[in-house]
Amino acid sequence: MDKHHLKREVTQTEDGSVTLFIPELDEHYHSVHGAVQESRHVFIEAGLRHSNLECLTILEAGFGTGLNALLTYFEAKCTGRKVHFVTMEKYPLVSEEYCVLNYGHLVDEQDGADVLMALHNAPWGEKVVMSDFFSITKLHVDMKHVKWDDIPPVDLVYYDAFAPDIQPSLWSDTLFESVVNTMSSNGILTTYCAKGVVRRSLQSAGLTMERLPGPPGKREMLRGVKR
Repeated sequence: MDKHHLKREVTQTEDGSVTLFIPELDEHYHSVHGAVQESRHVFIEAGLRHSNLECLTILEAGFGTGLNALLTYFEAKCTGRKVHFVTMEKYPLVSEEYCVLNYGHLVDEQDGADVLMALHNAPWGEKVVMSDFFSITKLHVDMKHVKWDDIPPVDLVYYDAFAPDIQPSLWSDTLFESVVNTMSSNGILTTYCAKGVVRRSLQSAGLTMERLPGPPGKREMLRGVKR
């Protein structure tokens, strides 16, 4: 699937935030019930706030619109935690697409829009220190071809790839094993996907899994811990 050859449209979601839609795949980047509230629920509340580490490395599967990175930046700012954010994306948005995203105006921070632009404009393939509490490394790469030995130990994983029926190779047993192997002891993985096959695959890879209430419009989600 080459998303550069697919049309991406801006769509309004129910919480006032926008998302992108790919008509050819009938797939949205975020929940139509609310992009920002979904990301906060799945990745910030169930993920970052569930970790008790004051300094942590986060791995994100799918940089996409940059929304998860933006929310993580301001969560770290508010709590005084230090975050290194490693994110992987095979098909980055172009400026005409990310410039219309309104997340920066919805995070209750005066500089939200500037931070979102800085995240998207950060160069690929190098560590960028954005503040004394947040740094980011954006990897322009297909996750199936990552050199996992080069990835630092990870304390928290945001697994935010497109759904298994859209990108099945990114939900494979082999890839999950690679991801879990990079996780530190007691590392956390959180994902919006609650499919039984995904839960069983993550269990086989070495995580203790639990089902949690999902964000609005979705009954359940998954969280796993590496014991």
